[in-house]
Amino acid sequence: MEGRLPAHVEVNGLIRSVQAAGGFATVLAKGERDAGTILVVTVEKGQNAKLYERMPSLEGERKFSLTRSQDPENPGDFNDYLTKRRHQDRDIWIVELDIAEAERFVALQHK
Repeated sequence: MEGRLPAHVEVNGLIRSVQAAGGFATVLAKGERDAGTILVVTVEKGQNAKLYERMPSLEGERKFSLTRSQDPENPGDFNDYLTKRRHQDRDIWIVELDIAEAERFVALQHK
C-alpha cells in the first residue's frame, strides 16, 4: 500500500504553490490533521466557483474530479453545499484557490 501525505502537509503545499504563483489560497475549513479528506474550491477573482473532490477510480487511483460548479443564477447553493458537506464530515478540509487556471494546481494533487 502506498503511503499518503498527511492532509495538513498536502494543504500547506497547495497553498504555498498558489501563493508562489501570485494567487491567493486559504483554508475555509480545517479538518483532521493527518487523514482528513481535502476538498478544493477554485475561483478566479472570487467568481465562478468550482468544487473538486478526490474520488477513487476503477484503477485504484484517487484523482480530483469536478463535482460541482456555482450556478450564477443561485450562487448561494454552492456555499450551502459546502456547509452541508462540512456537517456530514467534520474531518474534511476545504481549501479555496483564487488564481487564473486554478485547475492546474488541483491536477498536481494526484494521490
